[in-house]
Amino acid sequence: MEGDGTSLVITLFALICMSSFFSASETAFTCFNKIRIKNLANLGDKKAIEVLKLAEEYDKLLSTILIGNNIVNITSASLATILFTKFFPSSGVTISTIVMTIVVLIFGEISPKTLAKQHPEKFVLSTVSILKFIVIVITPLNFILSLWKKMFNKLFRKNDEPSITEEELKTIIEEVESEGVINKHEGELIRSAIEFDDLNAEDIYTPRIDIVAVEENDSIEEIKETFMESGYSRLPVYNESVDHIIGVIHEKEFYRLVNKKMTNIKEITKDVLYITPNKKISSLLRDLQQAKSHMAVVVDEYGGTEGLVTLEDIIEELVGDIWDEHDEILDYFKKIDENKYFVSCNADIDDMIKHLNLKFENEYNDVSTVNGLVLKHFDKIPDVGDTIVIDNIKITVIKAESKRVNEICVEIMET
Repeated sequence: MEGDGTSLVITLFALICMSSFFSASETAFTCFNKIRIKNLANLGDKKAIEVLKLAEEYDKLLSTILIGNNIVNITSASLATILFTKFFPSSGVTISTIVMTIVVLIFGEISPKTLAKQHPEKFVLSTVSILKFIVIVITPLNFILSLWKKMFNKLFRKNDEPSITEEELKTIIEEVESEGVINKHEGELIRSAIEFDDLNAEDIYTPRIDIVAVEENDSIEEIKETFMESGYSRLPVYNESVDHIIGVIHEKEFYRLVNKKMTNIKEITKDVLYITPNKKISSLLRDLQQAKSHMAVVVDEYGGTEGLVTLEDIIEELVGDIWDEHDEILDYFKKIDENKYFVSCNADIDDMIKHLNLKFENEYNDVSTVNGLVLKHFDKIPDVGDTIVIDNIKITVIKAESKRVNEICVEIMET
C-alpha cells in the first residue's frame, strides 16, 4: 500500500510537470517575437528554423498542446482521487478536488505561463524538439480533430480578416516608441509610410491658382525673370492657357540655351505626366521614377489643369518638409497670445486642427485647406476684417484677394 502510494505521488508529480510544460508552451508560442526568431533562423540557427515551422502550423500545434494538457490534467485528477480516498475514505474526493485545483492552478497554469511570457524565445528554442516529437505522437488525434474542425467551419463560416489592421499597427508603433526601442522621428517615418498609400494627388497638389508657369512664346527675358522671382528650378510651360500645360523646362537647361544665344524653349521642353486627382501618390511615385520625370499635371473632368504635383511634394509626405537655400520658409501658424494665432489659408486643415489642438463638432472631409474651410462658412469671398464663429473658434480675415483668403486670425474661445 505504501509502495502504491509512493508510485502515485511520483506519477502525480510527473503529470503536474507535464501540465506545466504544456501550459508554458501554449503561452510561449502565442507571444514569442517572430522577428527575433526569424533573424536567428536567417543566421542558420536550426532550432529557430524548427520553431518557425511549428509556428506555421499553429492550429495543429495548439491542438497538440490542448490534447496533451487535458490528458495529463484529467489523469492527475483521477490518480489524486484514488490516492486521497485510500488515506481518507470518507472525504478523499473533496480533499482531492481542493488540493488538485490549487496545485494545477499554481504549478500547472499560473507559474509556468508567467515564466513563459517573460522569456518566450528562450522557452520555444529550448523545448522545440520535445514539442515536435509530441506533435508526431498525437498526429492521429489531430487528424480526427482536423476533420471535425473542417465540418465545424462549414457550419459557422467566418469572414476573412487581416491578422492586423492599420490602426493596430499604429498602436504597436506607439508602444514600441514609448518603450524606447525607436525614437519619435523614426516613429513618425513609419507612420508616414503606413499612411502614404492612403493619399491621393489632390491631397498634396499645388492648386491651379498657385501654379507659376511660363507661356511657350514668352521672351527669354520674361522666362528669366520668372525663374528669378519664383526661385523654382523647374517651370511648367503652357500653350495659351495654364489649362494646356505642354511640358516643363529646367533652369539649368534654360541658361544653357541662353548661353547658346537660342530663343526657342521648345527644344528644352520635357514631357510631363497627366493624372487624375484621385491618383494614389504611391503609384504616382513609381510612374515618375519610370518616366524619369519630376512633375505631373493634375487634370479635372473637363481636361483643364486642376493642380500640379512634383516629386518633392511626394517625398515630403514621407520625410517632412524639405528646404533648400532658395526656398522661402513658410510659417503657417504664428502664435500671437495664449489663445490667438495667425494662420495661413494655404495650410492643411488637418494640420491646423492638430497644431492648434482644435476640436470641431463637425467633420470637414469635403475641404482640405484652411481657405476651403473659411469659404465654406461665408456666403461670399470675405473681405479683410470679416469675422465668423465656427464651433468654439472665432475667425477674422487678415489678408484677402479677389478670389481667395490668404491669412486669418484664429481665436480660441473659452467654453
